[in-house]
Amino acid sequence: MPQYHCHGQQLHYLDEGNPNGFPLLLGHSYLWDSAMWAPQIAALKQQYRCIVPELWGHGRSDNLPADKPLTMTTLANDHHALMQSLGLARYAVVGLSVGGMWGIELALKHPEAVAALAVLDSDVGEEPAPSRQQYFQLLAAVEQSGCVPEPVIQACTPIFLGPATRAGQPELVAQLQASLRNVSASQVPTLVRLGRMIFSRQSRLEHLTGLNCPLLFAAGSDDIARPFAEAERMAKLAGPNAELVSIPDAGHISALEQPEAVTDMLERFLTQALS
Repeated sequence: MPQYHCHGQQLHYLDEGNPNGFPLLLGHSYLWDSAMWAPQIAALKQQYRCIVPELWGHGRSDNLPADKPLTMTTLANDHHALMQSLGLARYAVVGLSVGGMWGIELALKHPEAVAALAVLDSDVGEEPAPSRQQYFQLLAAVEQSGCVPEPVIQACTPIFLGPATRAGQPELVAQLQASLRNVSASQVPTLVRLGRMIFSRQSRLEHLTGLNCPLLFAAGSDDIARPFAEAERMAKLAGPNAELVSIPDAGHISALEQPEAVTDMLERFLTQALS
């Protein structure tokens, strides 16, 4: 896996697909990694060049020391700088959850670079107070334990995966829970810091009208972390040209819960947006 040197650390990323194809920058969810996009990459890589960075403290990317900046803007700038380092001046962004949050920020900061933007299971409004309190309590338990303790794993499972997935895809439930159990003590400070940044974010809803590229907003019909109503709100604020899609029988990690539906949606959107 190649790596990009940034903030004195190494950001790892996948670079797969057609080297002459239009570049796609894909952002994964918090507490997942580049493998979250595996079904989509398998289909898209025939036509596109797929770049999938792993967030700081996730996958193979380094942890980020406390003296290094960690905001939504720095995440957006880090990912844009990666693409610039690869000589890719213009690209499409596909982001899920926090990947959508920094994806919107990137499109606002660097509109000349972003040819199209798909935002899945995400929101750039303020975190509602009840869920913010819940997430901060979970993060405090992780910080105190130096790992992801079992009660947090059990609490996170329905946050990430919808009821149809939990009932019908036990292998995906096991994959999620195993990955959380494997979080190392060295990762915890970066993961906790990143989580607190995400869930204390300031609203960027009023800036959505500034997005000037083809837009897709989508969410799983059963996503409790980022309900479909949030995607609907963003699409309305972004303007009449923003597409809105509900993904049936999917929770927060729709790319893995309903991979065929998400892949078909992205293939259609990208074909129209980049033609």
